[in-house]
Amino acid sequence: MIKLSRILLSAILLFGFASAGQALDFPTRFVRIIIPYPPGGSSDAQARTLAQQLSKIWKQQVIVENKPGAGTTIGATFAASATPDGYTLYLNSVSHAIVPSLYKNLRYDPIKSFEPVSRVASSPVLLLVNSASGINSAEELLALARSKPGKLNYATPGVGSSPYLAAEMMTATTKIEVEHIPFNGAGPSATALLGRVIDFAVSDVTALPFVKDGVFKALAVTSPERFFALPDVPTFSEAIEKGFEATNWSSILVPAGTPKEIVDFLNKSIRTALESPEVKTGYELQGFQATPSTPEELRDLMASEITKYRNVLEKAGVKPQ
Repeated sequence: MIKLSRILLSAILLFGFASAGQALDFPTRFVRIIIPYPPGGSSDAQARTLAQQLSKIWKQQVIVENKPGAGTTIGATFAASATPDGYTLYLNSVSHAIVPSLYKNLRYDPIKSFEPVSRVASSPVLLLVNSASGINSAEELLALARSKPGKLNYATPGVGSSPYLAAEMMTATTKIEVEHIPFNGAGPSATALLGRVIDFAVSDVTALPFVKDGVFKALAVTSPERFFALPDVPTFSEAIEKGFEATNWSSILVPAGTPKEIVDFLNKSIRTALESPEVKTGYELQGFQATPSTPEELRDLMASEITKYRNVLEKAGVKPQ
């Protein structure tokens, strides 16, 4: 009966949006979701799951285009300059709020160049070591780093990513001297840790399967509460510094000037997709929690996060380049 109820609910939602889409006459062709990362990371996984469900809702193909590089600014610049007609969506992460504090001469404004549509999902950042390292806690890793100042190195998926920010916050808070090695995405970062090319990694939840298989050991997570997928792993607030929090969130934006009726339709469609059993289950298996919002809530979030992380990076001594 529960399964039948879910099927009926999905059918009702799909029918309602099919009718609304016909009234708006949108979309009449394929829609693309731009992400500023290479394939294999958390944003890529979120985008492809969302694209599949939106394709069902709209009965139009939704494709994902990866445009990585330059700390997410290549993808953001491309999306900001696209025609504001609703056919180009930009799935960004908390990095969107970080890059204004990292780069002086952006070719777009993180708020003014876009129309907010909806939040998509949230997940923690993970502090990881190779299980063969013999390190069993964040305290042991920090003690090792302090005993060998400047000798340990660590990986992130790249400058501007949420793991990069979490790592900057961690090193500034703990005052350890370690060398950062940025990789082009979470996949290469995981490969480096797998081969023990680096000593530890700060990564997104795409590394979760390695933790579940026992290949990697998660020492801490950045969410304010323990991660549902790793309930035995302490938070950074518990293991490193009280109050430490750097949740990774994602959202959908469209180019500034996109008509309000299109933005509203996209918001309703995305909320429907995120509330569907297929997406909820798919996201949970990948380590994400679906977190839809209104456009206004997303705009407020971006503004507050830009201010928050500017202050964090200034305290860490990170200056824009």
